[in-house]
Amino acid sequence: MLSERRLQVLRAIVQDYVGTEEPVGSKALTERHNLGVSPATVRNDMAALEEEGYIAQPHTSAGRIPTDKGYRLFVDKLAGVKPMTAPERRAIQSFLDGAVDLDDVVARTVRLLAQLTRQVAVVQYPSLTRSTVRHVELLSLAPARLMLVLITDTGRVEQRMVDCPAPFGEASLADLRARLNSRVAGRRFTDVPRLVEDLPEAFEADDRGTVSTVLSTLLETLVEENEERLMIGGTANLTRFGHDFPLTIRPVLEALEEHVVLLKLLGEAGDSGMTVRIGHENAYEGLNSTSVVSVGYGSGIEAVAKLGVVGPTRMDYPGTMGAVRAVARYVGQILAES
Repeated sequence: MLSERRLQVLRAIVQDYVGTEEPVGSKALTERHNLGVSPATVRNDMAALEEEGYIAQPHTSAGRIPTDKGYRLFVDKLAGVKPMTAPERRAIQSFLDGAVDLDDVVARTVRLLAQLTRQVAVVQYPSLTRSTVRHVELLSLAPARLMLVLITDTGRVEQRMVDCPAPFGEASLADLRARLNSRVAGRRFTDVPRLVEDLPEAFEADDRGTVSTVLSTLLETLVEENEERLMIGGTANLTRFGHDFPLTIRPVLEALEEHVVLLKLLGEAGDSGMTVRIGHENAYEGLNSTSVVSVGYGSGIEAVAKLGVVGPTRMDYPGTMGAVRAVARYVGQILAES
């Protein structure tokens, strides 16, 4: 275990390196930070930190920079989440409040995160499997053709055409709509199949074929595999950090094009806690020089998707974590109210 003083020295090194982009020396540390010890003591502390792998000497200068291990300790023990200021919170709320539908919410969230953090922003669309049904609408388009509209608690809207085996009257349609919503509204998608399995029996024999067809379409909509969608923004921000990537930025850009990789980086959508993956903690080799900060968002207690940012390991972790958490909270509120 590091002593409290050495933890202070590590914190100061991380803060200075993130702020100045320059390797940090003992003289600069004692001048900029009230560490309460002599430069010689700071040099000894830095030597111990280097020996234990928390900092490294990038070249022959006297300065040191944090390693992945150093950033990890900084995030775990030293970095509080920097709260957003009142004007920043108002700006977030007013920007997101203007969204007109789910696609607009996601697009605005990506732009906002990229602007606030000056990193690459990644937002996952709400997952159907973790959503609940808000309402099922049935509309008659022709005597034997219906439109099924599924609305989720996150504001996601899915529309499907239903070709019925026989004409279906308005009275039967209204009855089906009412019975269907009384059973499934407010329920988890995973519960719906058992809640509707005996519904055809409540109708006349002539209508049961159409009711079964409508239910089949509804259940197919619930389990479709098109839910793992992402939106990315702010990729151009990486060009400001060219010197933070060892050889070239290309491996990072290539990794960002692989949505499967990004979904794994963001983590399980049901986990609402904040995750910070630093450098080589990212399993994908192309992202070994980056850090990923992600958190879950949703309209209730459980997260329905993740959002986060990707940037160089030389990152303002407290500020980035604060921005990611604040945006996730506001997005959750918007989904709950939509």
